[in-house]
Amino acid sequence: MRKHTRGFTLIELMIVVAIIGILSAVSVPMYQDYIKKSELATGTATLRGLLTKAELYLLDTGSFPATLDEINTTSAAGGTLGTLSIQGSNQLQFAFDANNSALANSSVSFIRDSVTGWSCSVSGAVDVTRPKGC
Repeated sequence: MRKHTRGFTLIELMIVVAIIGILSAVSVPMYQDYIKKSELATGTATLRGLLTKAELYLLDTGSFPATLDEINTTSAAGGTLGTLSIQGSNQLQFAFDANNSALANSSVSFIRDSVTGWSCSVSGAVDVTRPKGC
């Protein structure tokens, strides 16, 4: 009599490996897009928190803040994801860190126009949809 062996055949294992490979090929790019969207939303939210401070400073003094110290903020307020800065006389910018961010060499900015108010601008290698309110 023949003894019945248990276990998986080589073909069955190869099929499972192929299925895992296909799932990985689809999920990894989707996950990378998710990370980029999340980082862009974080940078935008960080800047949104400064809009009120900058607007209050503008109303109190009549001029746009020249430094982050004037609105009680530091450039490190962006954490390890990036740095905050004031560009020119009407722009708050969040620049993403090249070492810690999937959006290296990119930035999100809020620019204040005296007529239309605040507008959002995204620059650099951002190939994902903009976050809400931008």
